[in-house]
Amino acid sequence: MFTQLLSIFLNVVTPVFALVLLGFLLGPRLELQYRTLSRTAYYLLIPAFIFNELSRIQIDLNTASRMVTAGCLIYMATGLIGWIVARLLGLSREMAVAFLMTGVFGNLGNYGLALTRFRLGETAMGSATIYMVTVNTAAFVVCVLAASWLRNGGFGALKSLLKTPGIVVLPIALFFPATGITPPLMVARISGLLGDAMIPMMLLILGLQLREARRLEWGRVALAASSVRLVGGPLLAFLLIPMIGLDGTQASAGILQSSMPSAVLTAIIAMEHDVVPTFVTSVVFASTLLSLFSLTVVMLFL
Repeated sequence: MFTQLLSIFLNVVTPVFALVLLGFLLGPRLELQYRTLSRTAYYLLIPAFIFNELSRIQIDLNTASRMVTAGCLIYMATGLIGWIVARLLGLSREMAVAFLMTGVFGNLGNYGLALTRFRLGETAMGSATIYMVTVNTAAFVVCVLAASWLRNGGFGALKSLLKTPGIVVLPIALFFPATGITPPLMVARISGLLGDAMIPMMLLILGLQLREARRLEWGRVALAASSVRLVGGPLLAFLLIPMIGLDGTQASAGILQSSMPSAVLTAIIAMEHDVVPTFVTSVVFASTLLSLFSLTVVMLFL
């Protein structure tokens, strides 16, 4: 068992963290512009990756609907657990919303997809992409709604969701497997070249994002919020995914994607709505570091 753990740690987790660390350490030295890289990924690489993976996926509608249900159910339940844990700890309503946000929004994209590729192989990437798109969309809506409810703000940010490139390309990508039509070779090659650059670029961006965290809060509260995401997520996945009727690659991809640390986008939403942003950023940072060990254990059972 120890040999397996060591192999997973060195060959699956370490390569992913190495790219994050490169972004963290070399970003300032190489004068990498976070905004330029993130906008390139947002508008070009992510939609290209989604199109490339989903336009050629072979999966029946029933299985896809089960995956969508599993992804939403697990992450929404984790967010609810986060809220309950915060209230049981006697924390404020603002902190409870922070627990909910960090629980409901996992880093399925730049982090989860890379680990899926290394651990489960290329055949699992289509399934992992479905989980990513599903959870990211639902989590974004929940986080903005929760933050807006807390601040009595409007819901204008939700309008931008329908303009998100990764969401806009979704029906276009799904048109091809739904109709049985093969994407034009030229389009497939362009999206393939751009999509292949997404994962390494996003890992470097994650390192740059973590670098931007100036002040962090360490303590039992941040550890509790991190544990909700890193322990609650996989436990719910191992329990619920078989009950929903998923097995094989779809189940393994779902369990792995459910085990991700809190997403950096959560900290951005917290900053925009002034929901204890320092604490949320601390949870993102802490859960990412702790996932180095928690994900190694989770992958041992896949």
